[in-house]
Amino acid sequence: MINGLITLIILALLGCCTSLDAADYDPGIFWKDDICVQTTVQRVVPDARSIKALTDGQWQEYDLVPFPDSFWEWNTGRRMEYLDIFREMLAKGPEATRKPALSGPHNGIVATYGEARADSRYRLNNAVKGMGLCPTSESIDELLELLTANKDAEFATKIEILDSLYQNAQELFSPYALVSLELYSQPDYNTQTFINQMTNPLCVTVFLDIPTFKIKQVARLVHPDDPDLSEYEAKVCRYVNLMHSFFHGEFPRDYIATIYFNTEIYDSSPGREDARGTRIEP
Repeated sequence: MINGLITLIILALLGCCTSLDAADYDPGIFWKDDICVQTTVQRVVPDARSIKALTDGQWQEYDLVPFPDSFWEWNTGRRMEYLDIFREMLAKGPEATRKPALSGPHNGIVATYGEARADSRYRLNNAVKGMGLCPTSESIDELLELLTANKDAEFATKIEILDSLYQNAQELFSPYALVSLELYSQPDYNTQTFINQMTNPLCVTVFLDIPTFKIKQVARLVHPDDPDLSEYEAKVCRYVNLMHSFFHGEFPRDYIATIYFNTEIYDSSPGREDARGTRIEP
């Protein structure tokens, strides 16, 4: 009887330590001098084939897996299709018949689970994030120079630059990661995705398209003003912001970048017996 009571007390205390009520949860703990510092994922080492993350109360190591050829073909093929549509829009103006679709590799639908924000009882969240390819440590200086030199170029020139990048994607970009931006989180406001990824960096991204893929990932958030970033992290953060401005126009500041590292990849395409959520082995 006494032993059972002690066990219940211990379990209750552990629950208090590992779970926070929305009313008591203060996302300000993520910020120091207006810089967010993620402490649940190790700093990124170029060319690493694994990553350590604090999950389920302990540090665990996750092996990284590369994109299969089918992912590269789909991702770059769809992106070049978008560029063709923009070329047509530039050439024909209002008479252009095609418009860019919201489906495809740019818009990743990211599921996360962490801690409830004060305005919700839910720790589960889903959000659409603009996704891009992540430069390798060997190519990133060249890409930073290219984007900087052409940031004020005509849109038609930018389209051709992007097309050349996608045509050579497997030479320039990492097979182990995607990148995105956290546009809205600041010390006085935090998105649910940000809160979840800061507390629990495991997430899942899917894409609305056929074929389509599901990627289970470790999310590493890097703030542009963090002096303790690795050299590679700082360059990736700058690259994602430059690419964002390169296509959409200048923004008032650099934003937090998120590097999504692949740990499991699934072919979720419907209608094929070798797909339908089948895990792709590296």
